[in-house]
Amino acid sequence: MAMSVIWTGMVAVSVLYGLWAGNGAAVAAGAVEGAAGAVELCLTMAGIMCLWMGVMEVMKRSGLAELLSRLLRPVLCRLYPDFKRDRETMDAVSANVSANLLGLGNAATPLGIQAARRMARKTPGVASDSLCMLVVCNTASIQLIPTTVASVRLAAGCAAPFDILPAVWLASAVSVAVGILAAKLMGRIWRRRKV
Repeated sequence: MAMSVIWTGMVAVSVLYGLWAGNGAAVAAGAVEGAAGAVELCLTMAGIMCLWMGVMEVMKRSGLAELLSRLLRPVLCRLYPDFKRDRETMDAVSANVSANLLGLGNAATPLGIQAARRMARKTPGVASDSLCMLVVCNTASIQLIPTTVASVRLAAGCAAPFDILPAVWLASAVSVAVGILAAKLMGRIWRRRKV
């Protein structure tokens, strides 16, 4: 709600200032150009997202998603020790991590919400350490294939939208490592304060 008020206010102030400064024609042209660019960007991104959602579905039906889930399970069981025996929760977390690895933030979100709901049942009304870790890992996720960023770059006219891979790998690995360390540290500090 607050963001919609802020954005509406910013647009209203911009339009009013443009009219006051005598640039009404430029404001109108900018609005039309921006709307056309937004539609073009959405269509380009929709195509890329459909492609990778299809890849995820093929992985799921072929059993590759299950294989990836089994490969991730030892690491995820260490990150979420409270749920290592809860197969459904760990499957949701594994699917969330898999979607994030492929850079499918939109596909990862429902899977992350499903995992968070299952984790929240264990400690209703309180964010457990595992739930906080899920939020941190989902937010700072490692991306092997940054499809969303690549689709934005492609829509903007980039000839090689995936040339950012080394930088993305490094930045996402560092952000996940720092996030996990911070979550573990804050969990320990919080437990000490409660005692």
